[in-house]
Amino acid sequence: MLQRSRVVIIGGGISGLAAAYRLCELSQAQQVPIDVTVLEGTGRFGGLIDTQQRDGFLLEAGPDAFITEKPWALDLCHRLGLAGDLIETRPDCRRSFVVQKGRLVGVPEGWFLLAPSSVRALFSSQVVSFRGKLRMACEPLIPKRQGSADESVAQFVRRRFGQEAFQRVAQPMISGIYSADPENLSLAATLPKFLEMEQTHGSIFRALKAIVNGKACGSQSKSTRTASGPRYSLFVSLRQGMGKLIDTLVARLERLEFAHLRRSQSVNEIIPREDSTWQIKTAGNASYDADILCLALPAHQAAGLVLKTAADLARNLAAIRYESVATVNVAFRSSDVPRAVDGFGFVVPAIERRHLLGCSFSSVKFPQRAADGMVLMRVFAGGALHRDVFHLDEEPLKRLLKDELAALLGIDADPIGMWIHRHAQAMPQYSVGHLDRLALIEQQMQRYRGLFLTGNWAHGLGLPDCIHQAECLAQRMFDFRLVAGTLNRSTRNRLNHR
Repeated sequence: MLQRSRVVIIGGGISGLAAAYRLCELSQAQQVPIDVTVLEGTGRFGGLIDTQQRDGFLLEAGPDAFITEKPWALDLCHRLGLAGDLIETRPDCRRSFVVQKGRLVGVPEGWFLLAPSSVRALFSSQVVSFRGKLRMACEPLIPKRQGSADESVAQFVRRRFGQEAFQRVAQPMISGIYSADPENLSLAATLPKFLEMEQTHGSIFRALKAIVNGKACGSQSKSTRTASGPRYSLFVSLRQGMGKLIDTLVARLERLEFAHLRRSQSVNEIIPREDSTWQIKTAGNASYDADILCLALPAHQAAGLVLKTAADLARNLAAIRYESVATVNVAFRSSDVPRAVDGFGFVVPAIERRHLLGCSFSSVKFPQRAADGMVLMRVFAGGALHRDVFHLDEEPLKRLLKDELAALLGIDADPIGMWIHRHAQAMPQYSVGHLDRLALIEQQMQRYRGLFLTGNWAHGLGLPDCIHQAECLAQRMFDFRLVAGTLNRSTRNRLNHR
C-alpha cells in the first residue's frame, strides 16, 4: 500500500488553490493517499481575485471575468457546482472604444484585437486615418517573416500594419491587457495565434477572413463575428463576483480531512534534505515537512525562496520583470453622467498623453453590479507606461482620475464613491525571449527532486491559463507521487530480502 505523501503548496492564489483542488480530486478518484497543505502569507486566499460589497456596489479589485474560449476556468466552475451562477456580458452593449484626440471612438464590428477581419471593417473604422487605413490594407502584400527569432508585439504590428495601427489600436489594447509596453512584449509568448496566422496564411487579413467564414480555428457564432474589440460574447463572470470562485474552492478544500489551508503563514525558507524531502519554515517559526513542494508564487518571490538552494534557477526567475497596476472602482449617479454609457469601456493610446490605461463600465458589462440609478466604472492606472501614477498618494490619485473622467466622459460631478486597490509588482512582463527563459527554467527544475513551480508568470496571465497550468502541474505532482511511492516500495522490498 502506498504511504500518504505530504504535499505543501506555498501561495493561496488561484494557481495554488486550483493545484490543491485538482490533487484532491485525483487522490479521491484513484484512491491514492495524499495530504495537501496550502500556505498563504496573507490573511485571505485568492491573490488578485478579490470581490467586495460596498454601499450597494459589487467591486472587483482584480479580474472581473474570464474567457470561455479557453475551457479550463469554465470546466472548474462546473466541477464546483457553479454553472448556475455563471452570467454572460450584456448582449446589447458589446462594443468598446478607443480614445482619439480626447473623444471616444467606437471600435467597429469585426475588429479582432490587433486587426480588422475584413476591408469593410477596416474602412468603416474611425480609429485610424484614411492614410493609416491604406497602409493597413496593404497587409496581405507583406511577406511573412522568415526565421524563428522572437519578435516584439510592436515590431510585428508595425511590420504588418504600420505605425498608426500600432499607436492607435494595438498599443492601447495590449497595454490594457498586460499593463505592458508592447515594445518589449514577446509576440510568441503573448499572442501566439497571430504568429501562427502569419506563418499559416501569410496574412493576418486572410487568416481572420478564414476564421470569420468558419474555415479555420473552428466556426464562430454570429455574436463572435460581429462584436467589436475583445470578443465580449466569450466572456463570463459569476453572479456574486469572481470572489465566489475562491470562496467555493476554499470551502470545498476545508471540508476535506486531508486538505489543510493555512492563512498568515509567510514562508521565509525552504530547506532540501538528503532524502529528497523538504522542510518549510515560516516567519512565525512554524515548520512543515513535504515530500512534494510547489511554489505557486510570483516569480520574484519564488526566486527569493530558492536562492540558497538553486542560485541559477533563482536568477532566471528573478529576471522576469513585473509591473504594478491600480484598479479604481468609481461610482456615479446616472444623472451625473452626461454621455450615454453604451459599451463596455475604453482604452487610451499613449500618444493621447493621458494618465490612465483605460476604463471598464462595470454596471453595463454585467448585471447587478450597481443599484438602479447608479453607474459603476473601473479605472486602470499604472503599468509600464504610467509608473508614476501608480505611486501617487490616495487623494492626488483620486483627483487625477476624476479629472481624466471629466475630460473624457464630461462628468463634472464628484463621484459618490472611489475605492482604490493597488497591486504592486503583480503583472509579469512576457518580454522578448520569455519562452526561451521558461524552457531554461524547466530544464533547471529537473535537478531539484520534488520541487514544482506554477503561476501567471509562465504560460498565460488569464484565469483559464493559470488554472490550466496549475491543474497540469497537479497531474505531474500526482504522477511523481506514484513513481516515488513505487520506488520507495521497491527499495523497502530489496532491503527486506537482504
